[in-house]
Amino acid sequence: MKSEKLIMQDMQLSRRNLLRSAGLIGLAGAAPMAATTAFAKTPAEKFPLIAAELTKYVSEEKVAGMVAAIGFGTDAPEYVTAGTQSVGGTVAVNKDTLWRVYSMTKPVTGMAAMILIGEGKLKLDQPVADILPEFANMTVLTDPENSLDAVPAKNKMTIRHLLTHTAGLGYNIVTKGPLLDKYNELGISPGEVSKMPLPGFPVPAPTPAIDEFSRRVATLPLVADPGTKWNYSISLDLLGYVIQVASGKEFGAFLQEKMFDPLGMTSTYWTVPESEIYRFTSNYAALGNFLLPIDPPNNSIYSEPPAFPFGGAGLVSSARDYDRFLAMLVGRGALDGTRIMSEETAMLGMSNLLPDTVDLTGSWVEDEGYGAGGRVGLGNEKAPAGTYGWGGAAGTVAFVDTNRNFRASGYTQYMPADSYPFQKEFPKLIYKQMEALKGA
Repeated sequence: MKSEKLIMQDMQLSRRNLLRSAGLIGLAGAAPMAATTAFAKTPAEKFPLIAAELTKYVSEEKVAGMVAAIGFGTDAPEYVTAGTQSVGGTVAVNKDTLWRVYSMTKPVTGMAAMILIGEGKLKLDQPVADILPEFANMTVLTDPENSLDAVPAKNKMTIRHLLTHTAGLGYNIVTKGPLLDKYNELGISPGEVSKMPLPGFPVPAPTPAIDEFSRRVATLPLVADPGTKWNYSISLDLLGYVIQVASGKEFGAFLQEKMFDPLGMTSTYWTVPESEIYRFTSNYAALGNFLLPIDPPNNSIYSEPPAFPFGGAGLVSSARDYDRFLAMLVGRGALDGTRIMSEETAMLGMSNLLPDTVDLTGSWVEDEGYGAGGRVGLGNEKAPAGTYGWGGAAGTVAFVDTNRNFRASGYTQYMPADSYPFQKEFPKLIYKQMEALKGA
């Protein structure tokens, strides 16, 4: 066992490395959906390939615990579980265990915006400046990695651009050069990892309230002209403020009223209540064969309110709760007789909303589509048509397949998410399991 000093020296972690892999999931090699599940007594018996994979990760001590949720249509899901809430702990993970879902918040925010689009309070190609006037006269960097020199933007930033990461905004987990320094200096860092001081972590200025956050973002140049490049960004965080202004309701309150309460999502939080800490997982930095706890539940960043509800990475949720969100999507906007958006609006949000002018070369979604805060499959080798989803920085992953009428999600806690292939391989595993069920 390495000494703590050597472990810390070997970490070479950074906030960028921990968070930037959020959402790096793919659905390549998908098999046709099984029409029915096999007859078996337990979820592990029904889904043996999934159970074996989760058990393998836990038995090899790569993670403390894992949960997979699989649901057909809008029926109640099955949960496959392995391990505990923390390394060396005795509390087994289950459907109600709480996980930091990080960027799996983005589809939630995206669909919240779709609710307003369905109500006519927002339009896809409406200029953001209609809602937030500070974005009326943006500039674009001429040499993003080396200078803050900028020229006037040719295009107006729109709601579509915010939904699809094509607004030209940056992200302090991927942006480089002088603009990154400005983001850190101004507290444009909507997402947190740990209260602990970690090697390699720049300490940005405190994140301001959402209205000041918006004003500060608007003072800085864009990394690309709106609608021309796909850049993973703070756009969903800014979209939360757009939703707030357009609806007249604080963003968190809007989600609670329009989505969480109607869907029965009773365990989805921006701040974990003290009464629920007992079911909150620990988060870890994966260092080879060692898991370093970086956010224990009893001293978590999620035990205190954030500067504002981070629409791009702020939620903690359970497998049961997030599956309710996914089931609503499979239900095309409705679940258990409660409709939160029209079928047309739901399907639009899960369709490819990328502007025709965008260049995806070298991006995370090259040869793929992107909808309201999530990746969209186009029916090629990357992903089957009808799929929509995203992942989180701590290894979580979720998607729906509206063509095959099912949804699946996986939960664990380690960073960076690309330390293991779980996030990328999970969708493939799901389709492999479905093919096996079909042939059973």
